[in-house]
Amino acid sequence: VQLQASGGGLVQAGDSLRLSCAASGRTYISYAAGWFRQAPGKEREFVASIDWHGGVTDYAGSVKGRFTISRDNAKNTFYLQMDNLKPEDTAVYYCAAARTAVRHPRRYDYWGQGTQVTVSS
Repeated sequence: VQLQASGGGLVQAGDSLRLSCAASGRTYISYAAGWFRQAPGKEREFVASIDWHGGVTDYAGSVKGRFTISRDNAKNTFYLQMDNLKPEDTAVYYCAAARTAVRHPRRYDYWGQGTQVTVSS
């Protein structure tokens, strides 16, 4: 599975962004998907995950209620809709695929290249 993340940018606090992750490879549909982020000087942290059906989602407490993960298996793409962005959301965001929807990054087999999200106050 190859993953390509896009959609990052520079926005102001309170704005919205939608990240996309396009997947290729015939095994994509059987994989759960996740989004992680890494701010300078910090470890990579879990943001959200979704199972391969698209029916079970999980969110980090810091983004719950503001971010929404979804997927369109027909397009081999999954998304992270980010609303009411805050300066502390500034990070490089990575998409990833795993056998099951979990929080630990080491359980993810495939990673996209990352896309920068910068939120100014």
